[in-house]
Amino acid sequence: MEKFQKLTGIAAPMPLVNIDTDMIIPKVFLKSIARTGFGKNLFDEMRYNRDGTEIADFVLNKPQYRNSEILVAGDNFGCGSSREHAPWAIADFGIKCVISTSFADIFFNNCFKNGILPIVLPQEQVDLLMADAEKGENARMTVDLEAQEITTSDGEVIKFDVDPHRKHCLIEGLDDIGQTMQKAESIDTFEAQAGALRPWV
Repeated sequence: MEKFQKLTGIAAPMPLVNIDTDMIIPKVFLKSIARTGFGKNLFDEMRYNRDGTEIADFVLNKPQYRNSEILVAGDNFGCGSSREHAPWAIADFGIKCVISTSFADIFFNNCFKNGILPIVLPQEQVDLLMADAEKGENARMTVDLEAQEITTSDGEVIKFDVDPHRKHCLIEGLDDIGQTMQKAESIDTFEAQAGALRPWV
């Protein structure tokens, strides 16, 4: 998993509330367990017409937001079914941080497992960041995970909270497998001892 330490990038404003996982990645695209290749179908029903052409006024189709790495979203982001394909699609598109007033619990947890930083802030601070994102490509935000700060394009600093263990895992680029592999030596020792004590197992 790629390390997340400090990110400066374009923030896309998406003020819709209750964006569920089927809106993030429609079920018709859940045909693979690979974590890549889903970015092209992120927000598919909002991004494309039935004939496959782009909907010009959808935020991620606008020239200034095509390379967005931060998403400022409305309340209750990631609700609905528990599909892990939703953060896969977000990450594959290139978005590394989602900011909202609240997230669905399973989606929130899945973000950390896939290298995405979900940040929960009060409504007034999300409104401020939403307004900053609406300035377009030149209004770049900085998300500093180590300092737990967001800096707007105007230099205003907003503090955010994050679980210390999850923070450590993102900074070090550790998913569940990576955390397990940190204990590889202890696991090997245990297996060797267990094999010697119970060779019939």
